[in-house]
Amino acid sequence: MSTSRKTVSFPSPAARPARGHLLIGQSGGATAVINASLVGAALAAMEAETIDGIYGARYGIRGVLDGDLLDLRRLPAEMWDILRGTPSAALGSCRYKLREDDPARAVAALRERGIRYFLYIGGNDSADTALRLAEAARALDYDLRVVCVPKTIDNDLPETDHCPGYGSAARFLALATRDSALCTLAMPDHYPVKIIEVMGRDAGWLAAASALCKEREEDPPHLIYFPERPLSDERFLADVSSVHAACGYAVVVVAETVRDEGGQALGASGSQGTDAFGHPLLGGAAQYLTSLVRDQLGLRARFDKPGDLQRMSSACVSSTDRAEAELVGRAAVAAALHGESGKMVTLVRRPGSIYSCETGLVDLTKIANAHRPFPSAFVSASGTDVTPAYHDYALPLVGDPLPRYVRLPTA
Repeated sequence: MSTSRKTVSFPSPAARPARGHLLIGQSGGATAVINASLVGAALAAMEAETIDGIYGARYGIRGVLDGDLLDLRRLPAEMWDILRGTPSAALGSCRYKLREDDPARAVAALRERGIRYFLYIGGNDSADTALRLAEAARALDYDLRVVCVPKTIDNDLPETDHCPGYGSAARFLALATRDSALCTLAMPDHYPVKIIEVMGRDAGWLAAASALCKEREEDPPHLIYFPERPLSDERFLADVSSVHAACGYAVVVVAETVRDEGGQALGASGSQGTDAFGHPLLGGAAQYLTSLVRDQLGLRARFDKPGDLQRMSSACVSSTDRAEAELVGRAAVAAALHGESGKMVTLVRRPGSIYSCETGLVDLTKIANAHRPFPSAFVSASGTDVTPAYHDYALPLVGDPLPRYVRLPTA
């Protein structure tokens, strides 16, 4: 599938570009393409005449507060191309919620070092951090341009068509689900039920991606359970029993945050508390459902949990995802140089039969601590599959066409 991308031109506010240093930070869960955004921002900054020093904050906002900065101009030129294809957060990341006095401390530290541009690569919680920093700078009368660069495999940021990181994670889950399902299909009498638990926090975008390799209705995954829809034990057992009777095996994908009808997370038994922003750290949904199948249906079952592999598998990076991750990094520099602050770069899908994307801007007030659920229009009538509309939306994001497999005739 061919793609074309361009960056929209930002209207230039009255303020002229301020001469000073630029600082880049990475925050939240790392992805396979987050470093491409770092590369895009750093290279764009090197091309700007009004930007002097270019620094990276080690471990996100913690590096700003601790004065732990890396001089990016000192890195060898040949490193940037390699970094573009390196997964995880090269600068180090964090999940740190600012305390009451932190924004003013951070602005004071940036002012002392002559940093006039701050780019923060992250998701919903990172947008909250960036917004508080921008507001503190205004209150302290310091001309600091704060721009967020979107990043999250969860794909749950509002106001943007999609998020860098999602396309690669979606590609991984589509391929991993099909590969794992083929293992079950080869010996359906050995472990006839397979349950795959995926990330995604409170949105079903990643769970949906598991269906992108389906070519026929009967292909696995047979059942997908989204966090937006409560799931009862009775319904789950009836669904699995029906699929097993029809196909001889069942492959199920469940989001780690799926809840029962009382609002209790199925994975509560595997809870590891909460992160700094109060999000529960769950991980027991698949284990719970596997035990349910064994105990109530008498079927052998097992589960797979890709875990961090779905975040940053370098083997499954989407070429489209990597290119767009670099694009939003460059666009953030352009926005900051044009006087924008308190904004996040967005990806805007252009109409037409051939996929193409450009960038836009949105106020951080619309992003901070907000999330976009998986749309009902992308969920099938059964509530356990996706619609063709979702395939049309997601397939351009996973890059090269997904490989096809062959099945030998059974008779």
